[in-house]
Amino acid sequence: MDDKKKRILIVEDEKNIAYTLAYNIMQAGYTCDIASDGEEGLKKALTDTYDLILLDLMLPKMDGFTVCKNVREKLSTPIIILTARVEEVDKIMGLDTGADDYVTKPFSVNELLSRIRANIRRSAGEVVAAGASGTGEIIEIRGLKIDTSHYSVELNGKPIDDITKKDYEILVLLAKNPGKVFTFEEICSKVWGYDFCGEDEKQTVTTAVHRLRAKLESDSQNPEYVHNKRGVGYYLK
Repeated sequence: MDDKKKRILIVEDEKNIAYTLAYNIMQAGYTCDIASDGEEGLKKALTDTYDLILLDLMLPKMDGFTVCKNVREKLSTPIIILTARVEEVDKIMGLDTGADDYVTKPFSVNELLSRIRANIRRSAGEVVAAGASGTGEIIEIRGLKIDTSHYSVELNGKPIDDITKKDYEILVLLAKNPGKVFTFEEICSKVWGYDFCGEDEKQTVTTAVHRLRAKLESDSQNPEYVHNKRGVGYYLK
């Protein structure tokens, strides 16, 4: 991958943060554009071509959740949310509206650049979750049916249409290896393409699994499909 040709859109209203981000990202070999409010960010995202979008949540004119949702309806460009909020609901909402990842402020430049590289690699097809590529295989586990050629999931005959890309990739990874416990590190590497899995990365995995359970399980406290091995990772029973 030639990072020098990759373009990143920074949507951030705090000028000091935006310019600092742009400086460090350009030092890493990327090119950058900056939008200072949600409306401008959405317009740039939809009218120009970017390899990744860094998106703040608290923006004037249009909040980051709305920008993310509108971008995702039309584009598959990777989106990393930048947020000072630490509440779980914000992280879930951000990823539910189509964001690929989030970084909580304050963050290190090296951490952010690592996330950027991982998400661009995945978008470019250089990292594919094991078993998540379209092979024409149909996986059936009790009432759960996964068609990997059409990237579709059905539960008891009813399609789950709002499943996100990351949720789908986790599900296929687990479903192709029933009973095998995948550690947080393995899921981070196979689904997100991360080279490192710290507490934030583990929380990203946990959030995605919680969201997946909400779609699959009638009782998420007593799951039928996706189980966890405390402190280790997840498996599909």
